[in-house]
Order: sequence, then C-alpha cells, then structure tokens
Amino acid sequence: MQAGFVISIMVIDVLLSSLIRITAHVKQMNNPASCVSCVYLVGAGPGDPGLLTVRALELIKSAEVVVYDRLVSSTIIDLIPDDVARVYVGKENGRHLIPQDEINALLVRLAGHNQKVVRLKGGDPFLFGRGSEEAMYLSRHGIPFEVVPGITSASACASYSGIPLTHRGLASGVQFITGHCRSDEPLNLDWDSLANPQMTLAVYMGLANIDEITSGLIKAGRPADTPVAIVERGTTEAQREVFTTLVDLPKAVVREKVKSPAMFVIGQVVSLAGELNGFQLAEEQRLKQVN
Repeated sequence: MQAGFVISIMVIDVLLSSLIRITAHVKQMNNPASCVSCVYLVGAGPGDPGLLTVRALELIKSAEVVVYDRLVSSTIIDLIPDDVARVYVGKENGRHLIPQDEINALLVRLAGHNQKVVRLKGGDPFLFGRGSEEAMYLSRHGIPFEVVPGITSASACASYSGIPLTHRGLASGVQFITGHCRSDEPLNLDWDSLANPQMTLAVYMGLANIDEITSGLIKAGRPADTPVAIVERGTTEAQREVFTTLVDLPKAVVREKVKSPAMFVIGQVVSLAGELNGFQLAEEQRLKQVN
C-alpha cells in the first residue's frame, strides 16, 4: 500500500468529506491563500518523473487532494506528500472501476470543499485523456480550472527509442490516433487518410484492436513491409521495444506477449532507431569502458 491516503470513490461521502476538511485546514494554516478552490488538470507525462514539467511538480507538492489515473507511474505517485489525500480513479480496457460521470462529479464535489485539487493524468490531459470532458464539466458547474500540459506518450516513447516522429525525406508529418473507442464501439478511423507513407502514425491504446488496425491500414494502401515499433511501458525502467513490420505486427504482439501500456509507431522513421537511440549508444560506451 502506498504512503499517505489512498481512497476509493466508493467510500462513504461523509468519510471523504471529513478527510478533505482536515487536509484543507492543515494546508490553509500553512498557506492562507490556498482557500480558493481550483481544479488543476495536470499532465504527468509518460512515466519518467524527470519529464514532469516544473508546474506539474509544483502543483503535486502543494495539492490538498490528488485524483490520479492508472497510467500515472508509481515513481510519480511517490512524489505526492504523505499528508495529501489521494483518490485512485484508474481505468483499463474493459474495466472501468469508476465511470467517467462519477469522476466528473467527484471533481466538483472536492472543489466545493475549497480544495486545491490536482487531477493527475498520464501523458497530456487534452490528448486522448478525457481532460477536455472534465474541463467542460467543471466549466458548466462554475468551477475554476487550469490545464497543465504534459509530454505526450507518442513523443516521449519515440524519443526514448531513438525514433524521430518526423524526418526529412522519410516523414513530413505525424498523425496521433486512438485504437480504442468509447464503450468498446467499433473503430471509426479514416483509413484512406492514414495510408500516406509520408506520415508517421502514433497509435494510442491500440493493443486490443491491433488486428483490425493492421488490416485496415494494409487494405487502405499502407505497404505491408512498413517498419513498426512497439514501445511497452515507455520512459520507465521497464521500457521494452519490439521492432517488426506492419504485416507481422499482430503476430509480434502475441509472440512477444506485449502488455499495456504500449505505444505503436508506424512509418519509415522507425528504421532510424538503431542509429538514433542515445540510451543504447551510451550503454555500449559504458560497457566498452568496463571491459
């Protein structure tokens, strides 16, 4: 169990309210200006705490309550002070412990206690993070909020794997797409627009539908031998890369037992990974020095 308060949303409201009032009282004694309620929609980045923005870290350290997702890494959760209340509202494919409507209502309720609420999200709040839905709900309920951008997983996972998302002569642009739809509905992607070989594709949450994504791209005209990188648990100590081709992608997922969270980078830029992986080059130099 993590240090500090780890609270389930199903806990009786009376207990949650009491905890919030106690936390708020202590915080306000130390900082009287903190009595103005606000919800901060904060991007925690892809996992490496070193990639947190200065603003994000500042808010995490000064929060009165942190509401966080499954994709926020444990090393970032450990940065939350022990006297700060924590509410876990994580989701994963096929299992939504807390419905989004309840999360929205929770943020309003917490803000009603004159709280400095940090809503901590993996990656960037406004990129496949439902941050805009939560911001809209807060706005309609008259709750002040601030959006703090985070480094998105596509950029970070690609960089940590030595893959530039664009490169002159190989990719003139990049497209961010989601491989998962709300309520597990069928994918509704414009396959023809995704078939351009001059565009890099970064696929979020695509693991469950990788067969459909692969076949859709090939049918639309993406070359079957297009290089693909799978980056599992990107930017963390457990990061793993799997390199394959588009036609062999589904088999590679099964063969390598790829698990979520996993980012898929599709395009000719993947072929540069061996040359541009700075972490790998540094490790090779270190081993040469040791030997």
